[in-house]
Amino acid sequence: MGKRYVDKNVYEALTERLEYIFAKFDHVVVAFSGGKDSGLLLELLNQYYAAHRPAARVSIYHLDYEGNYQHTIDYITRCMGKYPDFDYYHLCMPISASCGVSMYQSTWMPWNPDEKHLWLKERPPGAITLENHPFSFFHAGMSDYIFQTKFGRWLHEERGAKRTAVLVGIRSQESLHRYRAVTRSNAFSMYGTIAWSTRVARNVYNFYPLYDWTTEDIWTANARFGFDYNKLYDLYYMAGVPLGDMRVANPFHECGVDSLKLFRAIEPNTWSRLVGRVNGANFGAIYGGTRAVGYKEISLPEGHTWQSYVSFLLKTLPTKTREIYQRKFRSSKKYWLEKGGALPVAVVEQMRNTGMAFESLGKPVGNRRYNSEYEVVRFYEYPDDLPDIKDFRLVPSYKRMCVTILKNDTSCRYMGFGPTKDELQKAKEAMALWSD
Repeated sequence: MGKRYVDKNVYEALTERLEYIFAKFDHVVVAFSGGKDSGLLLELLNQYYAAHRPAARVSIYHLDYEGNYQHTIDYITRCMGKYPDFDYYHLCMPISASCGVSMYQSTWMPWNPDEKHLWLKERPPGAITLENHPFSFFHAGMSDYIFQTKFGRWLHEERGAKRTAVLVGIRSQESLHRYRAVTRSNAFSMYGTIAWSTRVARNVYNFYPLYDWTTEDIWTANARFGFDYNKLYDLYYMAGVPLGDMRVANPFHECGVDSLKLFRAIEPNTWSRLVGRVNGANFGAIYGGTRAVGYKEISLPEGHTWQSYVSFLLKTLPTKTREIYQRKFRSSKKYWLEKGGALPVAVVEQMRNTGMAFESLGKPVGNRRYNSEYEVVRFYEYPDDLPDIKDFRLVPSYKRMCVTILKNDTSCRYMGFGPTKDELQKAKEAMALWSD
């Protein structure tokens, strides 16, 4: 199977990883999305469990985003409760999920209690819902990522575990962001020396045991062992979708906007409900995967610089959305023009070779740990474009701002931003409002 180490393949390496996890943890959890990676992880975990009967307790949870293909719903139904030795949690909670299809809302709320008439399906029997949940930490509208982190902590305490390992089916092949997430070597956030792990709470760790598998490895394992899988992937294949682009996720997430159009062809009945669920779904289906939403290379309109194009795009946005971008763009300019930021030395050398004017401030100073050599630079003028820089996203430019707007990325993650104090405060106030 796929990648080989000195004396083993990825399947043998995974078996050793599961052996290590079960030896160190008394509670193992699988975050099951219904996609190919988490589905295979569930099957391989059961295969190992059946062969070795470890003492650890195993839990499976699925966070339901309401909008799914029927094939995905059927697959999730088959899997939740499939292996009687495990505990299962089907979560249909009104959480806040990313929305990449609308300029008027950066998030949407699956299972919104005020929009039951718009729900894309009925909640399955036995699901954990707003009406019957046992979570003291929960507030309607909380971020899906925060919910999953707190759910892992709650599950750890509920089971009375000493250590809980949450297995997440993400792979470094899928994106540069995921590559960084699963190959970090920060001793403060890892379990021991395991680079493919992340500490999420006291005695609760995420593990990514499939991190070095390729898409071809996933399908080879399914075929070799005869595992069940989401038959939606067969329809994707017949529709001509490349293997690397087949995704099962929140239907309105920015990473899946270019796949929305497939709903119209594969499941027109589901599509008719999706259009009425979130503002902008039809636009995403028409223009997803094109330059209109910043997909791949975008071109500069005639008569514009990237700076002037940013100004033009901002004028087309609703006032609240425009102010979000303006605030973060001002912050970026102040940071790079006054304080300066750290960039990989290789990127700085590329900038020097282009003749770009900037000031070098030497090596980074502080407690932050870097995996490679970095250099702090400060720009005299905010760059318009950086056509000769390979790592385009790392370096500030007005073109990067344009891509951020076209991607409808109000959080500006494309530019390296995290949530601001103001955004965190608004989220806290929203949670307090819903709690009443």
